[in-house]
Amino acid sequence: MLDYAVVHQEAIDTVTQWRDRKLCKFELVDSDWEIVSQLQDVLKILKDATLFFSWGTPNLAKVIPAMDLIDERLTTYSHNWKYSPSIHAAVRLAKRTLNRYYQLTDKSEVYRIAMVLHPRHKLAYFKNAQWEDAWIETAATLVRDEFEWSYLEVGIQENGDDIEVSNTTAHEVCVFLYFCTAH
Repeated sequence: MLDYAVVHQEAIDTVTQWRDRKLCKFELVDSDWEIVSQLQDVLKILKDATLFFSWGTPNLAKVIPAMDLIDERLTTYSHNWKYSPSIHAAVRLAKRTLNRYYQLTDKSEVYRIAMVLHPRHKLAYFKNAQWEDAWIETAATLVRDEFEWSYLEVGIQENGDDIEVSNTTAHEVCVFLYFCTAH
């Protein structure tokens, strides 16, 4: 919407200046148009993120890097004095909101597990992003614990048409095997 407004600024200015249509209260002065342009610049990263996750099949391993990129850009905008104070205030609010969502990923182990198991990322992503060593070790431990709890002791043997599960702690596998063999 901002892109459209900036492209059609002259037409919008003309229409809002018509006194007989009582649109003067919507007229933007030059400083307002400057803020619109700055806002357009700042919001581009969020528009790009929305389009990125809408194009294909999003997966969990893309969420953290996307949030990191958004945070990096917002930090850059917050330190750039070419932006007006109102834009700086908006960026601070956006960073606060992003950080709240980022903290929610800590409540779900699956984000970190997905990152560690992703062939492109592994633990190197966290190291390159300069995460604290304790956080990196926690991510590695989560993957190791999940593997040991779900898969390490699974013993599956096929005897003809029968499937047997022996000495398992892998609850997910047992549930699926139950449904596959019980009917």
